[in-house]
Amino acid sequence: MDKRNRVIGGLLGLCIGDALGVPVEFESRNSLKVNPLTDMIGYRTHNQPPGTWSDDSSLAFCLAESLCNGLDLQDIANRFVKWLYEGYWTPYGEVFDVGSTTRTAISRLKNGVPPLEAGPKDEFSNGNGSLMRILPLSFYLEKRDREQQFEVTHQVSRLTHGHLRAQMACGIYIQIAINLLKGNTPKMAYERMKNTVSDYYSKQPYATEFQHFRRIIESDISELPKDAIKSSGYVIDTLEASLWCFLNNNSYTNTVLTAVNLGGDTDTLGAVTGGLAGIYYGCEGLPEKWISKIIRVEDIIRLGGKLYVAIYGV
Repeated sequence: MDKRNRVIGGLLGLCIGDALGVPVEFESRNSLKVNPLTDMIGYRTHNQPPGTWSDDSSLAFCLAESLCNGLDLQDIANRFVKWLYEGYWTPYGEVFDVGSTTRTAISRLKNGVPPLEAGPKDEFSNGNGSLMRILPLSFYLEKRDREQQFEVTHQVSRLTHGHLRAQMACGIYIQIAINLLKGNTPKMAYERMKNTVSDYYSKQPYATEFQHFRRIIESDISELPKDAIKSSGYVIDTLEASLWCFLNNNSYTNTVLTAVNLGGDTDTLGAVTGGLAGIYYGCEGLPEKWISKIIRVEDIIRLGGKLYVAIYGV
């Protein structure tokens, strides 16, 4: 599969997963077990039409747009500010959903706080708000050395989420995405990530946080029973759940539906899971009936093509 297919597939896959989850965000796993989501619907939780995506996709697209011109943390920050206060890269020109940590950080960015100091660093600021938007970095970083892959990932997380745990979750996710871009199967991408991450994060200052990732790094997350997988907005829960869904399914459709039907923070879980699945299965593996419902889909495909050319050349 060519890289252009994977780049556009990653962005669209993230967005479709997000849009699937928006209408059922905060619904319980039990209610979705009784009445599972099987297709792209609208309204319900946020009263938005089918195909509407949330802050997850918006901020990922802001990052992707910025990366078309290379890495510039201040430019990324400016686009985040423009999103929150002007509706930039939203489906309809207005923001309808934003996490508290992300809102706090972007307000700091607006007030001139430097990008690397904006994200709150306290223990309770470990939501999934940087993980949900980090995927486009995998394309930019694929051919960089390992040190730069981790360092840049951590920096981009820090724009909204400054705690080491959130940074490390992004680091793990990006390593898997990079392995998928190199043509690895999901299982191989996961195993190779474990080797890389174990080595890098075993050193300080990361070693003190390593315990939170043991179910991912020191065992096989896919072998856990469904009841052991949580789907809250906590960054560890989202990372674990997305990997569990991705490793336990064999199509894009089944992967994202499994994710969203876990309940809870469904839009972000759909986006984080859908981004990996989109890279692996590519554009051609995404259901046309869902692609056609996505708001501003041509803009998203155009963005993916632009990012591909900027990073990989024509």
